[in-house]
Parts: sequence; structure tokens; C-alpha cells
Amino acid sequence: MSTLAELDVTGDAPAPAPLTRAAYAALAGRVKLLSWLSLAWMTVEGVVALVAGFSAGSIALVGFGLDSVVEGVASVVIIWRFTGGRVFSEAAERRSQTLVAWQFFLLAPYVAAESVRGLLTGERPDVTEVGIALAVGSVVLMPLLGLAKQRLADQLGSAATRGEGRQNMLCAYLAGALLVGLLANALLGAWWLDGAVGLLIAAVAVKEGRDALRGDGCGCCASPLEGALVADDESCPEACCR
Repeated sequence: MSTLAELDVTGDAPAPAPLTRAAYAALAGRVKLLSWLSLAWMTVEGVVALVAGFSAGSIALVGFGLDSVVEGVASVVIIWRFTGGRVFSEAAERRSQTLVAWQFFLLAPYVAAESVRGLLTGERPDVTEVGIALAVGSVVLMPLLGLAKQRLADQLGSAATRGEGRQNMLCAYLAGALLVGLLANALLGAWWLDGAVGLLIAAVAVKEGRDALRGDGCGCCASPLEGALVADDESCPEACCR
């Protein structure tokens, strides 16, 4: 039976235990595994979306396929980041954060230009059942991966991992928007929604790129790694530093 001394009578949650190097490495291994799973899905998603998008003339579906390529590269960056001696490398963390962030900006210009062109010319995409099925799969899977990575990012204090998790969540949001556009085109003939969704993809990519470039790390830590690896530092009240 618990004694009063063992109970938290203040109502505050206990502070998370400091991370040892072994614990940090174990969490990094979980991030790496999730990134491998993301890379496998993004490879399938990107190929299918690009083939189906070009076949149907769907700008939104092509943009979604390009987003999958970008996310796949981000997964490769995170796998690189948490391999070998780079697991505890502050320089590798900063480099990975920057690489993940700039990939958002590679996507936006092409998708925006093609979306505007499609809206101005009135090109009508064909109905694509494959694209609809792909969007449904991403709506289901991507939030699971994205949320898991962001939780691990908070534990590791890794802005690079958080950026990749945001890309997964972005993929889920865009898959939902894509699904609405494809269904509207198939059922209602609302062809213009394809270009509108494409513009949405471009706008959200720019916003997420800016957020990822700034980073979301713990403000009181000198680096994302320092707080997680220095077990006796009690000066930082934020959970990512403990």
C-alpha cells in the first residue's frame, strides 16, 4: 500500500526521468524504424500517385505524388541522422533539420504553377479510382506515423524528427483534401476542385517549410541533444530537457 510520502499531494505531474545515452539510442532506433516504414509507404504512394495523376490529368494527384517523393527523401534524411555515430551528433541534427525543412519549398512552386494553369485553361481531370483508393489509405496510415514521430521527437528534443512527423501529418491532411476533390470530380463533375486542392497543397507546404526551418526545439537547451544527454541538468523546466 502506498504511503502519504509516496503520493504526489501537489497535483503536479512528476518530471520525466532524465534520458541516458542508452535510452536516447533506443528512442532513436524507434524513430529510425518508423522512418523506414514511412519510406516504404511513400515509395508505393509516390509511384502510384504520379502514374495515376499523369494518366488522369489530375494536378492535385500529381502534386500529392510529388509530396510523397519529398516525404520519402525526408525519411532518408532521418534514417541517415540516426545511423552510426550521428545518433549523438549535434551537427547531424542541425543539418537534418535544415534538409527536411527545405524539401517543403521544393514542392510548392511546381504544384502552384500547374494548379493555376489548370484553372485558367479549364482542363478537366479524368475520374481515377486508383487515386481515390490511395488517398483513403494515406488518410488512415499517415496520422498514425506522424503522431508517433512527434511524440518521439518531443522525448528526443529533435526538431528534425518533428519536421518529418509534420510532413506525415501534412500528407494526411492533403490526402483528405485530395479525396474530397477526386470524389467531387467523380460524382459532381467539380473539375475545378482539382486545381484548388493543388493550390492548397502548395500553400500548406510553404507554411510547414517555414515552421520546420525555424525549428520547434526546446528553447532553453543549447541544442536538441544537450538536454536529453546531460542527466544532471536541473536548470531547465521544460520536459524535453529532462
